[in-house]
Amino acid sequence: MALADRWLLPEGVQELLPPQARRVELLRRRLLDLYEHWGYDLVMPPVLEHLESLLTGVGHDLDLNTIKVTDQLSGHTLGVRADITPQVARIDAHRLRQSGVTRLCYCGSVVHALPAQPLASRNPMQLGAELYGHSGVESDVEVISLMVETMHAAGVNQELSIDLGHVGVFTGLMQIAELSEAEKETYLDMLQRKALPELEGFVAALDVAERVRPMLAALPTLNGGVEVLNKARQLFVEAPAQVIEAIDYLQQLSERIALRFPELDQYFDLSELRGYNYHTGVVFAAYTPAFGQAIAKGGRYDEIGRDFGRARPATGFSADLKTLVELSSDVVQNAQQVLAPAEEDAKLLAKVQQLRAEGVRVIYALPGAEPANECTAELVLRDGEWVTVDL
Repeated sequence: MALADRWLLPEGVQELLPPQARRVELLRRRLLDLYEHWGYDLVMPPVLEHLESLLTGVGHDLDLNTIKVTDQLSGHTLGVRADITPQVARIDAHRLRQSGVTRLCYCGSVVHALPAQPLASRNPMQLGAELYGHSGVESDVEVISLMVETMHAAGVNQELSIDLGHVGVFTGLMQIAELSEAEKETYLDMLQRKALPELEGFVAALDVAERVRPMLAALPTLNGGVEVLNKARQLFVEAPAQVIEAIDYLQQLSERIALRFPELDQYFDLSELRGYNYHTGVVFAAYTPAFGQAIAKGGRYDEIGRDFGRARPATGFSADLKTLVELSSDVVQNAQQVLAPAEEDAKLLAKVQQLRAEGVRVIYALPGAEPANECTAELVLRDGEWVTVDL
């Protein structure tokens, strides 16, 4: 590496400088306090773990996105976490082992081997909350509500909307379609790409019952407002019971969310299968027109702890704290900054300590150094007392 390149960060890796770093830290404290008030306990998993632990359960989908390193002490392969969710599942299953409902939250850096999108950061700061031990609609409502409150607390609430889906619709259709694994993967890929003409030809060529063909063809078109749910009920009248149950679940969930947040736009996409390999129920995401991707996402993943030996109902969400700061409309007020002479005076030291305890930034004017330009006042001695005087 050339000398001039040693100070460059790897592609896609970002660092925070003043004042952005302060904004991120202030929001981190605010949101973790919010989760504390909702009853969520903070956990701080390590940045790296044994690779097998990180890739257990939900982690299988993260294999390509996890940076691998060799532990010089044991020779084992370690992974730098690309997602904190598997770590929290391990903590719930093996470290806490509580029998009732467990609410956990976290905020920490993750590293992606590949960016989620061309301009995305490879080292986002993942913030999230997980609820273990309850499988009813009430816990999904709680987690989605906390996600919405997170957006409000972060100042990201202009034209906020949520996208709702349920993997039970897809899994139910797969039961009656009886596709091969290869056909299923091909169909799933077309769904995610919303490749309607391509999917239409694929479905027409499938060896499935005639009553199933229109269901498979129409699934990617079932997106929009709440009227989509009634349309789906009519279309899937001959589908397995779990499909209708999933639709009814979305209806119930939507009504409860609307009671809490009547101003919130709701969008339904029954072909949304993000995280299909580990989600077991409802999936959801938050959007705003100011950002082209989901700003927070989550869902139900009741099987996540099975590979850890303790399968429990689970639901949660996560977001990138740095993205929330970029989208926030909140204005961070800078603390007053006072210049103090570098003198060993007992009264001066006491005054500096008092000001700092009050939240004022006090900077010493070091001999030979230019005074800080950001200072708006200075400490001066008048009548034997140190007082602040505007510059």
